[in-house]
Amino acid sequence: MRTLYHHPIHAPSRVARVMLAEKGLPFEPVIERPWERRADFLRMNPSGEVPVLVEEDGTVIAGGLAVVEYLEEAYPDTPLLPREVAARAEVRRIADWFLHKFEREVAENLVGEKLTKRLSGQGHPFAPAIRAGLANITYHLDYIAFLSERRPWLAGPVFSLADIAAAAQLSCLDYIDNVPWDRSPETKDWYARIKSRPSFRALLSDNITGCPPPKHYSDLDF
Repeated sequence: MRTLYHHPIHAPSRVARVMLAEKGLPFEPVIERPWERRADFLRMNPSGEVPVLVEEDGTVIAGGLAVVEYLEEAYPDTPLLPREVAARAEVRRIADWFLHKFEREVAENLVGEKLTKRLSGQGHPFAPAIRAGLANITYHLDYIAFLSERRPWLAGPVFSLADIAAAAQLSCLDYIDNVPWDRSPETKDWYARIKSRPSFRALLSDNITGCPPPKHYSDLDF
C-alpha cells in the first residue's frame, strides 16, 4: 500500500494527509520522528524531513512541496487547485503564507518550543520565543478573518490547498491549546467548517502519548 511517513503535529505532514484523504487515496500512515535521523529514512530523504510519500511501485516523493505538487499532478480528478492560472496563483500565495510565514512567525515559536523540544529532548522552551508566537498569531487570525469575510473559502469560491495549509497550521496550534478563538469568530467559523470535512477527521483523532490535546480539539462544535 501507499505509505506516508509523517509526524502528527507537523503542518506539511498534515497537508499531505488531508490531500490524500480529499483525493480518496488510501495510505498507511507511519509516524517518523525526524530528530532521530534514522538511516533508512535518510536514504529516502537525505534532508531528514517529513513528509515522505512512497507509492505502491516504490516511487519516493520527499518533502512537503514535492508531495503537494505530485498529488495534484498525479491525481487530478479531485483538484485542490483551480484551473485558471490567476486563481491557482492566489491559492499558492495563501498556502505559501501559512506554510512559510506562519511557520516562522508562529508555529516555530509555539509548537516548536512547547512540543517539539519536549518530544525530542532538546531542552526547555525559550520564553521570549513563546511570547513572540502568542503575539504574532493574532495578526494571522485577523488575516484569515479578512479573507473569510470576503470569500466563501480563503482563496476563492471553492475549498482548496489554501484552506488546507491554513487549517493544518491552526490545528497544530490548537493541539497545544494556543489559538485564541474568541478573538476571531470569523476564523473560528471557517475552521469549524474545515473540522467537519471527513478528510480532517483523522487529524482530530491524533493523540501523542504524554501530550494530550485539550478537550475541545476534536469537538466539531468547539
